[in-house]
Amino acid sequence: MNKSALKNLACEGRTELIEKVHIRALQCGIHGDDAERFNPEAMNGITLSNEEQLQREKIIEKIEILNNRGENGYKKVIERIAYIWFNRFVALRFMEVNDYLPTGVRALSSSLPGSVEPDLMKYAFKVKLPVDTEKIYKMKLNGDMEGLFKYMIIIQCNSLSNSLPFVFERLESSCELLFPEGILINGDFIRKLTDTSLIPEKDWKDVTVIGWLYEYYISEEKNKLMKAKKKYTKGEIPYVTQLFTPDWIVKYMVENSLGRYWVEAHPEHGDLKRNWEFYIEDLRPGAYEKLRPHIDRKLSIENVKCFDPACGSGHILIYMFDVLYQIYERCGYDRGKIPELIIENNLYGMDIDDKAYRLACFAVVMQGMKYNKKLLKNIERKSRDGQFKSIDLNIVSIQESNDLNEDDIVYIAGSKFGENYVKTKAFIETFKDAKIYGSLIQLRGFKKDFFINRLKYMINNSDYNLIQHKRREKIIKLLSEFVKQAEIMSETYDILVTNPPYMGNRYFNPLLGKYIAKNYPAAKTDMFSAFMLYSFSKVKCNGHLSFMVPFVWMFIQSYEELRKIVIYTRNISSLIQLEYSGFEEATVPICTFTLRNYSVDIPGNYIRLSDFKGAKRQPEKTREAIANSCVDYRFTVEQKKMKKIPGNRFGYWLTDREIEILNRSKVVADVAYPCTGMQTGSNDKYIRQWFEVDYNHINFSGVNRNDKYWIPYQMGGEAKKWYGNISEIIYWKDNGQKVREEKGSIIRNEKFFFHKGISWKRITSGKNTIRILNEGFIFDQSADSIFVKNELDYDYILSFFNTKIMANIFEFIAPTLNLTAGTVKQIPIYMEHNPSIRKKIDLLCRECISISKNNWDSFETSWNFKKHPLLIYKGNSNTIEKAYYNWENFSEKQFYRMKCIEEELNKIFIKIYGFENEMTAEIGEKDITIERANRERGIKSFISYAVGCMFGRYSLDMEGIVYAGGSFNSRFTINNSQSGDRIWRIRKVDKDDEGHVISGLWTDASFAPEEDNVIPVLYEDYFRNDIVSRFVEFVGIAFGKKNLSQNIAFIAQTLKKKRNESDRETLRRYFMNDFFKDHLQRYKKKPIYWLLTSGEYKVFNCLIYVHRFDKNILSKIRTDYICKLQSKLYEKKNALCLEKGNTAQRLSILHNQLDELREYDKKLHHMENMQVEIHLDSGIRANYEKFKLILK
Repeated sequence: MNKSALKNLACEGRTELIEKVHIRALQCGIHGDDAERFNPEAMNGITLSNEEQLQREKIIEKIEILNNRGENGYKKVIERIAYIWFNRFVALRFMEVNDYLPTGVRALSSSLPGSVEPDLMKYAFKVKLPVDTEKIYKMKLNGDMEGLFKYMIIIQCNSLSNSLPFVFERLESSCELLFPEGILINGDFIRKLTDTSLIPEKDWKDVTVIGWLYEYYISEEKNKLMKAKKKYTKGEIPYVTQLFTPDWIVKYMVENSLGRYWVEAHPEHGDLKRNWEFYIEDLRPGAYEKLRPHIDRKLSIENVKCFDPACGSGHILIYMFDVLYQIYERCGYDRGKIPELIIENNLYGMDIDDKAYRLACFAVVMQGMKYNKKLLKNIERKSRDGQFKSIDLNIVSIQESNDLNEDDIVYIAGSKFGENYVKTKAFIETFKDAKIYGSLIQLRGFKKDFFINRLKYMINNSDYNLIQHKRREKIIKLLSEFVKQAEIMSETYDILVTNPPYMGNRYFNPLLGKYIAKNYPAAKTDMFSAFMLYSFSKVKCNGHLSFMVPFVWMFIQSYEELRKIVIYTRNISSLIQLEYSGFEEATVPICTFTLRNYSVDIPGNYIRLSDFKGAKRQPEKTREAIANSCVDYRFTVEQKKMKKIPGNRFGYWLTDREIEILNRSKVVADVAYPCTGMQTGSNDKYIRQWFEVDYNHINFSGVNRNDKYWIPYQMGGEAKKWYGNISEIIYWKDNGQKVREEKGSIIRNEKFFFHKGISWKRITSGKNTIRILNEGFIFDQSADSIFVKNELDYDYILSFFNTKIMANIFEFIAPTLNLTAGTVKQIPIYMEHNPSIRKKIDLLCRECISISKNNWDSFETSWNFKKHPLLIYKGNSNTIEKAYYNWENFSEKQFYRMKCIEEELNKIFIKIYGFENEMTAEIGEKDITIERANRERGIKSFISYAVGCMFGRYSLDMEGIVYAGGSFNSRFTINNSQSGDRIWRIRKVDKDDEGHVISGLWTDASFAPEEDNVIPVLYEDYFRNDIVSRFVEFVGIAFGKKNLSQNIAFIAQTLKKKRNESDRETLRRYFMNDFFKDHLQRYKKKPIYWLLTSGEYKVFNCLIYVHRFDKNILSKIRTDYICKLQSKLYEKKNALCLEKGNTAQRLSILHNQLDELREYDKKLHHMENMQVEIHLDSGIRANYEKFKLILK
């Protein structure tokens, strides 16, 4: 099934249908604005019939009702009607492809290849529908194809209203009035819907296509709400909890619950298992005897009730239908009668989403049609014979009683007082806000007979007062729905299979949070866990259940009570734990499992897919594990094993030795203080990358100083072990007064600020990596940290946290994306006391830190960056190629030394823990987090370093940052020699630990920075300080002039020099096209070198260094560069005019360039007059925004 094509169809179709319904509404004088919303004079000459006028009035009434509720009535009505038509068109397409339409005539497409006219229009006179032939004749005569299409589709839909009311019900005729205008000829939706090159007809053979289209139809709204991350309202809950279950998981769940339930009761039907590709065989010798007390050997398939309490669009119900059909067939039932028996006896479902409910009903009937194409005709016949109004499915969309008042309750009860009134009021109150609670509603004391009798009474005793009649109709409709949903809620089932809604309690609205806390106290963390508890109570004591839920319940502390209920009172028959990215519809760590609703001492089968990345591999590896029980990721485990694991976690893969160690070890909380970091309330205001601000105002010493108010701030960052991810700083002036006053800020664990610790990224989709938290830092909530109680334990704990043992522990203590300090507290840790072993661990740990620090500091985005590695490792060589290979050789040695150390630490800790038989010490190269030398990245970073030297940020004569704020003249100066030459001098500064200058020696600079802070980046070498010329000069000074050509050639080759391109041309192409892109990436989209560019033709570009910005720089650019460039281009133009031959194209380009230059000069002049200043403390983004008119 082409999911991409389905998504495009649904999303684009939604947009088109909404627009076309909107156009039709405007034609009917229904407007969105208050002034003309219902203005009949604004109907563009369209005359409405009396019936259409009534339809129009109903639409207006509905809009006003919604407006009075504080909603956007017009938008809601338009979107609702657009969806109804989307749903109907999709249903018709499915039915026509499968030849399910009773007429046998295609409604949307043609049976003739190449024809675009739908058969329903072509055979309009002959089709077996109640059509007005005279009306059809007139439309054909007038060539009104859109009108004919609309007429025939409406007739077709209405003809299906009895048999399929959930999709084609005659809701209200407003849907007919606002039929999407011009949908056939002037639209794309019908064309794409029927285009077999986009969606082949074989895809329409599977009814789940309907559910996928619905999932994608609502995806835009869903994504918007998910990003909001708020407490969701009643109307938003269906969107944020809608998640279509993958087909293979549906099969697994149904086969291992319903299928297992049946074959355990009827082992003689064991041959059915051959049909079930995801059935996991689990019965061992003697197991059947243990099951015997719980099995009903006389079980009849007609009595097996199957339930999905969050059925959505019916995916699970559809496959239940398939398995039930196989069982009925195996039991010898008449194949033609089986579908109706399944619909009437076996399938039950509930949901809060009215739209999804309708699709579920449609899907179940269509699944019946797959087995008996006469099903719809049978339904229609029974309807005509008066046996029932339409097919009666045991599926409901939960309705609520909020629209019923006290008088309505009295009317239903038949009394204002007494027992009948009390039980009626209690019953109606149960369904107040039912769309919030859904299937979780606790229904108590449902008096079915009483309410059915009251319904009959109301139906048979009509009131001729019009107002009372309308009220009576409303009450009858609602009460009928309440009785039906109450019947389903009060039933107990043999089988329950569901993919319940996932929503954490932080997103609960207050009513939902209060309800779950009261009724499901052991599962108040998340909605799915409440559904699990609810489900146990809805299934018979010998029944089976199956779930697809986030696997956090298996491991996280907050779900311990739920785990105990499962472990001590239920029996898991099978469980599959998916890999993180194993569910492509959402980034949610998932497991799916089946269980018996009773406790029995039978091992369960567990399949662990954690090592198999990607959604496609999950079913493949599951099939492999089913076929071969000996694969190393399938485990047969007795459930009592989990009772031995701390916190009753489901570490089903752990060995007995591992469990023993876990139980006798200390926990981290015994030896350290795990702490959650602070939050600022507004990171945009108070957090910066260190390179954004004046370097002189950053306090690296940890000693309080008023002039150094930016403090190193530990946040999450990328995966780095041992050392790294230290680039943020926090505004902490006056001890963080501003931050403390910020709304939403929380200053946690302040007593640990500025202390040495161990830190990690709190949220990660990969392996957890642990590193040092340096002294002098404050730490953020995204980088929870621990602080050792005994300083001597620091290296031991840091080393342990980066071992394979710890990685394994993480997988069952904290397997989710979120590793919190609270979870780390519970991590078991065995403290070795042998002094020689401890010393060895300490030395290895410190070497790891040293290697990692050296690696981190080799990049210029580290504040401890000294000099580019090509200069550090060039040795006696004067070629960049040799310097690179020296660097690469050192880098490889460091990389493999790190790998060797980490494996040695693994070996030591494996021995300490006695896990020699459980794991090996080896690790993969992908687990080493230091960077290896990379030629292209290295050369580009060398170019960046050179540009830094051009601006005076760095210098060949001094290590580290030379200038990044303050007075430029305090670091560089220009002296005139006796011969009149200008000589640049640099002040080499030494500072104490607190940052005070203790000496400053002036010396000649070997490479001069740009005096005016401007480096032109142009297609040609127009200026003395052209960036290519300056770079070549830099290379000549850094590596000598002798091998300059060879060095420039090596750089050009690295930058992928093109054929017929000189080395300098390659450099120029890189500076023109890619340097700034690389700079943006290197500096996390917060560039310190700004690229001013004239526009499309890039006739003028220059770089400036933001820390050296002054208010005169724009004037300098205009006078010293723009004006001179204009003169040079005019000279070029004049020379071109004198040339013979065809120069028109080159002259045209020059004209465009000069025009662009003039326009850019105006922009610069405008910015110059504004006298905009840069405030480094505000950050790059805020300052960049001020100058965006002239920047890249």
